[in-house]
Amino acid sequence: MTPMKPAALAALMLACACAQAADGPVINLYSSRHYHTDPALYENFTKQTGIAVNRIEAGENEVVERIRNEGPSSPADVLVTVDLVRLARANAEGLLAPVQSAVLNERIPAHLRTNDWFAFSVRTRVIVHNKSVKAEWVQNYEDLSHPRLKGKLCVRNGGHPYNISLGASMIEHNGERKTEQWAKGVVANMARPPKGGDLDQVRGVAGGECGVALTNSYYLGRLLRSEKPEDRKLMENIEIVFPNQKNYGTHVNVSGAGVLKNAPNRENAIKFLEYLASDEAQVYFADGNNEWPAVPTAKSANPGLAKLGSYKGDKTPLGRIAKHLDAVPAIYEAAGWK
Repeated sequence: MTPMKPAALAALMLACACAQAADGPVINLYSSRHYHTDPALYENFTKQTGIAVNRIEAGENEVVERIRNEGPSSPADVLVTVDLVRLARANAEGLLAPVQSAVLNERIPAHLRTNDWFAFSVRTRVIVHNKSVKAEWVQNYEDLSHPRLKGKLCVRNGGHPYNISLGASMIEHNGERKTEQWAKGVVANMARPPKGGDLDQVRGVAGGECGVALTNSYYLGRLLRSEKPEDRKLMENIEIVFPNQKNYGTHVNVSGAGVLKNAPNRENAIKFLEYLASDEAQVYFADGNNEWPAVPTAKSANPGLAKLGSYKGDKTPLGRIAKHLDAVPAIYEAAGWK
């Protein structure tokens, strides 16, 4: 039998989920999250409100492509996805609708929301280094372009959303010209051509192939709470830095959600977002990927996050940073960060 392509599989998942819609109030949730904690999260929402959740899961690109192709007839009520890039692109394509909610405005900090989407968990882009690199050399993102790190830096490709979001933050704080210079310095310092994901960069540092790397914090949270001896050993060989603690703070990114423009169950969709902002749901949502809750009053007992410790995060509104996203790919391409 010929393997089913991802887009076809996503369409099948969608058809099956919508066919199972229950009588009574519902929301159709299109999600790129695939965490074991999510079913309990959604079941609790149904218990509290009586609103059934029809959950459609697929990759980030497949979910957005499906919504786009369905157009005005789309049954999608809520989009849940990860990273500023994906939220901003969905919004730029006109897929999301403004939401007026006193609950969300009160619960979600202003820098983690826009009129059209809201963050429900937070991750940071941190620096990891081995002991061959002095900690004082890598206290800021800007330090990654310093010539003293030549041949020591490992990064994933410049086209990945995690690095594009960071680049947009760099433009916001330093301007395009300095960000261009920074990107060129990053490329000049690479220990090898970009390859693999964030966890591969961490392994490169632990194994000595690299001296320093960038990674999202939740990968480290997973390793820190892991019971596998090899994961604990990996973490023993690296040190973690939350960058820019003495100036604008560590770059913050998010998992977030918004109500779709053509949502057939708009009121139920807003109720779902408000539920995600509750302390109880916040902990479930964030712990599913070893992230921090977006709501300050929601306290996670995640042991991996406890080991990472506290940090000063960048409070620049993500909606403002998103305005620079389109400029980043050309800057990276010109620098040779592919």
